[in-house]
Amino acid sequence: MQTPCINVCSMDPATGFCMGCGRTIQEIGGWMSYSDAERARLMAVLPARLFDGPAQNDSRQDTNARHSA
Repeated sequence: MQTPCINVCSMDPATGFCMGCGRTIQEIGGWMSYSDAERARLMAVLPARLFDGPAQNDSRQDTNARHSA
């Protein structure tokens, strides 16, 4: 069974995603019960989560800080 786990298991509190694989805690827990199609769908979105997640949150915070000032 394919898995995105790279044994870097640490949850990012800002995004709720694992910093190693990009999954949520619910997705990690349910991985074994997912169908092949569900796992494939999730595997397709994980790279964007890992690439965009924290950067998007940081830029939103910066934008909000500039608008609040």
